[in-house]
Amino acid sequence: MRSSAVTVPVIVTALVLAVTTVPVRASTDPFERYAGQELLWGSCAFTPQPDALPAECALMTVPRDWAAPDAGRDLVVSVSRVAASGEHAGSVLLNPGGPGVQGTSLPGALAALQPELHQGRALIGMDPRGTGQEGGTEPEACEVPADRLSQRTDLDARDRSAGSIAEHLKLPRAVAEACQSDALTPFLTTWQTAHDMELLRMLLGESTLDYMGYSYGTWLGAKYASLFPRSAGKMVLDSSVDFQGRLQAAFEAWPQINQRMFEGSFVPWMTRQFPEVGATPAEAAVNWERAREFFVSAGTVPDNFDGIFTGMGNPLRWVLGALVFVLGVRGANGEIETTVTGSGLAARLDAAARAEFGVPLASLTPVVLANVLADYPEDYEYFPQTRYAVACGDQPTRSAAWYRRLSDRQGPRFPLFGWQYGLSEPCAFWSDAPRQELSVLPAEVVGRVLVVQAELDPQTGYEQGRSAVRAAPGVSLVSVADSPFHGQYAFEGNPCVDGMVNVFLLRNSRPGDVTCPGVPLPNETEVHPVPGPVRGAPVLTTAVAHPSLAALREAVRTKIGDAGPSMR
Repeated sequence: MRSSAVTVPVIVTALVLAVTTVPVRASTDPFERYAGQELLWGSCAFTPQPDALPAECALMTVPRDWAAPDAGRDLVVSVSRVAASGEHAGSVLLNPGGPGVQGTSLPGALAALQPELHQGRALIGMDPRGTGQEGGTEPEACEVPADRLSQRTDLDARDRSAGSIAEHLKLPRAVAEACQSDALTPFLTTWQTAHDMELLRMLLGESTLDYMGYSYGTWLGAKYASLFPRSAGKMVLDSSVDFQGRLQAAFEAWPQINQRMFEGSFVPWMTRQFPEVGATPAEAAVNWERAREFFVSAGTVPDNFDGIFTGMGNPLRWVLGALVFVLGVRGANGEIETTVTGSGLAARLDAAARAEFGVPLASLTPVVLANVLADYPEDYEYFPQTRYAVACGDQPTRSAAWYRRLSDRQGPRFPLFGWQYGLSEPCAFWSDAPRQELSVLPAEVVGRVLVVQAELDPQTGYEQGRSAVRAAPGVSLVSVADSPFHGQYAFEGNPCVDGMVNVFLLRNSRPGDVTCPGVPLPNETEVHPVPGPVRGAPVLTTAVAHPSLAALREAVRTKIGDAGPSMR
């Protein structure tokens, strides 16, 4: 606010200036303009998942740029809450990851899945800036005309010819240029969203804000605690990136961690559930290549086929992969009109076939599936703007030449996705430098941080979380042996993990570094150990409880798993 002008007699001007004139300065507190607003709670735009508890929602006004709150047009962020069922003892902000996944429906689901946590804590959700309003406005997107993209339907990153590589690079270059041309992109970063979180803490009236973040949400939570260490309460970082290092490193590790999970866990599971794909993992691996050849011959883009088997961080993706695998083997065997029946997974296979392929399982033959998987280019393609604004805008990026060399190195070792990833990363063509620097977790916060990490997670590799813990002495790590799934707390039905987290959040008792046993894979009753980076047997051997609210668990875990380096 500026002071009004005052007329001063000329004779005393010098004296007045010497005694009273002090420059009127604007407030240096960026929150001052926004902290006085009231959150008006009401109905939410989204439809809750069956069995989820009802939430209430509000809109929060934030500046476009927290570094210059008076410049530019304000933004609106949607938030939600499910009040504690008992006496209120604080709030827990939840984030499902991404970058760019909407989170306002998460509190209602988590409240139903974890009533013990819900009893004393209000659960808070947020659709981060750039993600729109869940159930209402769509997320921001980068629009790319089809003529900027390759029109070839035979793109195969295994083809290392100059023409193939040039065609592959069209997509990441076009996405980077489209996203950077949008004026909002520089403000869809972790630094900005962390400030939105701090404003939300103020408006909730909490002295500190507890936090539960999955996947990218671990990076967001750690950076919030770094920027606002006095405001950060207890932090649970589930399926973590290396929040002390580079965010982009989590994506660069996808070829390695997906190959490990695919060969060590998924393919052996397929031989147990669907012996027709092979009696041994080695035989199944050969038949997977035959399935690939069948679908490619029927018009499926080879890269797209490989993509079906990457980022398989939840049971739904395993079921989809199983369908494609089995029908591909049958197609390769000439059984082009057969369907999948008789499996203990039949109900889940049918649900997946209807949801993802538009036909019931009884009608899904190799020929039908091949037609569904065939690539038909659209006039325009839309790519998640927040995903690239964060991944490429938080920190300095690598060059296209660096990523090309990465592809050359990773391809021979991790052929499932290694050839493809280094040729598909838009950050390779990102030219804008970060506007703010993100610091590492300060020592005063580490005693309030708990990391939960699955051994075979194909989306945020175990080594990422372990590296962060080693670089932040004092942070605790709960490892989950033999688990290939992304997002552990509340969604696996694992009493060891859930108990560790709940005791930490509710009773202020943080475990040390411990290992929990995994839970059986879909349609199995025992855990099949897989060699991996977790050393030693689990220290806790609590029996695995049969998970209740299974449909809700799977729906939310699928939402959390909707993140990764793929762009379609």
